[in-house]
Amino acid sequence: MNIFQCNNFTVVLLSLWLIACSNTEDTAAIRKKSDISKILSGVNDKEFERVVKPRDFIFPQDHGAHPAYKSEWWYVTGNLEAENGQHFGVQLTIFRWGISPKLPQSESKWATNQLYMAHFTISDIKNNRYYSFERFSRASLELAGAQVKPFKVWLLDWSFQSDSEQFFPLVLNAKQDNISIRLQLKSLKPHVLQGDQGLSKKNATPGNASYYYSYTRLESAGELTINNEVFHVVGNSWLDREWSTSALSKSQLGWDWFALQLSNGEEIMFYQLRRKNDEVDESSAGSYIRKNGDVIKLAHNQVHIRPLTMWKSPSGAEYPNSWQLRIPQYNIELHIEPYMDNQEFNHSVRYWEGAVKIRGEINSDNINGEGYVELTGY
Repeated sequence: MNIFQCNNFTVVLLSLWLIACSNTEDTAAIRKKSDISKILSGVNDKEFERVVKPRDFIFPQDHGAHPAYKSEWWYVTGNLEAENGQHFGVQLTIFRWGISPKLPQSESKWATNQLYMAHFTISDIKNNRYYSFERFSRASLELAGAQVKPFKVWLLDWSFQSDSEQFFPLVLNAKQDNISIRLQLKSLKPHVLQGDQGLSKKNATPGNASYYYSYTRLESAGELTINNEVFHVVGNSWLDREWSTSALSKSQLGWDWFALQLSNGEEIMFYQLRRKNDEVDESSAGSYIRKNGDVIKLAHNQVHIRPLTMWKSPSGAEYPNSWQLRIPQYNIELHIEPYMDNQEFNHSVRYWEGAVKIRGEINSDNINGEGYVELTGY
């Protein structure tokens, strides 16, 4: 066992200890195999700040952590192509959870009130293989954390990190066993403030919302390794940032989230929130980002999503497996389907997160594209 393996084993034990020593329902949800939407239901959060009104976003500070709120994530997905034409999907997400809003009164270097979790996946489309990994760590002894200048968020050697004082270019690094990715990301468009000036409401209850911004088209290039075979890859990625204390209500089951990058230089983001009575929640919303960077807000009644097929995973969950997405006001009609079926992340939490391909029409002109879809609550 090498030093890294020893450290990783230690981190796992300490992280489990941290979770076990907390009596909150949210950490219990993490400890028990669950759907990630359940973790965002806002239990035992009275001491944390809540998202109730729009705010001024300040950069680069807002690229860093917001410990006054219970949860947040740095989230990158991308579609990449190797020199030989082989296609890959990639995801790296680093989550932060606040156990309490204040640091514990302790002189121990292990003392912390923050827990980090990270998910790393690669979809090897040619070989129909889905690789997925998960890590936990305390935010102490520099095992995990976030800083602003220079920007870095990390969990052990999985990280997003700026090359300079500027946020971009951003370098993504992750390695587990014989699987690794190193990408340099450059933004081709300004950031998008989702929702109402960056306040993304998830239901009518005040405070059930997040602060949310996105970089919707990141030029991506680097190396991807699978079982010691190295691929030089290029493509496009998408970066989402959200932080909140409470998101979903008890009547909401989960969401279907679409991040679509079209061949005409435009993007569509839409999250369809699903209620437990199978109805679409009126808080569902999104954005249509034009080639020049202009942002058109999309309300729940402007976007019509119809599942076309279903797929049953080895876990027993059944997910939509292709969709028709229509935005009649802008003459958009898209057909979306996964590059491969089994892209279900099934570790301490379970959800479907996968690379998708797109074909369709905008104003009667043929269009195609790629993107990522996330499905929770199934």
